[in-house]
Amino acid sequence: QVQLVESGGGLVQAGGSLRLSCVASGNILSIRHMGWYRQAPGKQRELVVVLSSDGLSNYADSVKGRFTISRNNAAKNTVFLQMNSLKPEDTAVYYCNMRAYTGNTTPDDYWGQGTQVTVSS
Repeated sequence: QVQLVESGGGLVQAGGSLRLSCVASGNILSIRHMGWYRQAPGKQRELVVVLSSDGLSNYADSVKGRFTISRNNAAKNTVFLQMNSLKPEDTAVYYCNMRAYTGNTTPDDYWGQGTQVTVSS
C-alpha cells in the first residue's frame, strides 16, 4: 500500500515562510513525478508545482519566484516545498501528489491527506 505523509503546515503572517515535507512509502517501483496542489475554500484544487524524476519543475504563475520545490536526492521519495513571501491568498489545504508505477502497466496518482496553510494579513 502506498502512502504519502505531509507535514509542515501552519499559521504564518503575510510575508513569512513555511516549509512543507512529503514522504512517500510503500511498494513504489518508479516515480514519474511528485509535487504539490492546493485547494482553498470554495475553489477547485489547483496545481502549485510538480517535479519530474529527471528534475524538471513546473510552477503555477502565482507562486513563481516565491515557492521552491526540492527533492531528497538520496531517497528520491521525499519532496519539500519552501514557501517564502507568503500572501493571504496562499491560504489553502496543500496536498502532496505522486505519480508512480506501483505494479500496474501504467502509473497511478496518489495523494496525501493534506496539510493546512493559513496566512494572516
